[in-house]
Amino acid sequence: MKRSKPLVLALCAILLAVGAILGTVAYLQDTASVVNTFTVGNVHLKLDEAVVDEKGEPTGGRTETGNAYHLLPGETYTKDPTVTVLKGSDESYVRMMLTLNCAGELDAIFAPNGAVLTEIFKGYDATKWEYVDVTRGNDNTITYEFRYFKTVKPEQNDDLVLEALFDTVTVPDTITGEQLATIADLKITVEAHAIQATGFASADDAWTAFSK
Repeated sequence: MKRSKPLVLALCAILLAVGAILGTVAYLQDTASVVNTFTVGNVHLKLDEAVVDEKGEPTGGRTETGNAYHLLPGETYTKDPTVTVLKGSDESYVRMMLTLNCAGELDAIFAPNGAVLTEIFKGYDATKWEYVDVTRGNDNTITYEFRYFKTVKPEQNDDLVLEALFDTVTVPDTITGEQLATIADLKITVEAHAIQATGFASADDAWTAFSK
């Protein structure tokens, strides 16, 4: 039987952190924005996060264009990348890809265990978002893959909001100004992907097709 082409959608949010060192105080500027959307067929997603002030305190509402933060060591800020599967979408597999640059510098900062996400991003629920794989790129990046624990299908007339990948960002109080200077151009890229479940025997088969 001829297999239909997979329905795919990708949303990307770029979280850009730029550091400046003044004595022992670090100033980081962090922004986020949805940069592109690809939709084929009837699978549709939205990626957004809570609106916050520069201290990371929620002010109400959601944004698809991101927030600006004044980040300091030891502080925690609300950031909750959330996928919504829009009403009318076909049953689909959903995953999120989290990519950090400055991978080598982060490994050095978080030695001996390297850049451990749970030391930075809080509220991750492994029962909802399964950690699948980590890949290191030749461009000093590291990418983590998380898959939603089941296929999803919203009601015909209602969107389906999935659990956030994490809900806050904490800057460890052990980071020094010298270390912050090494990740002054840190970028965190969050992508949400969806692919139809129909026609695939497993999630692995679906994501292999998505990659092609």
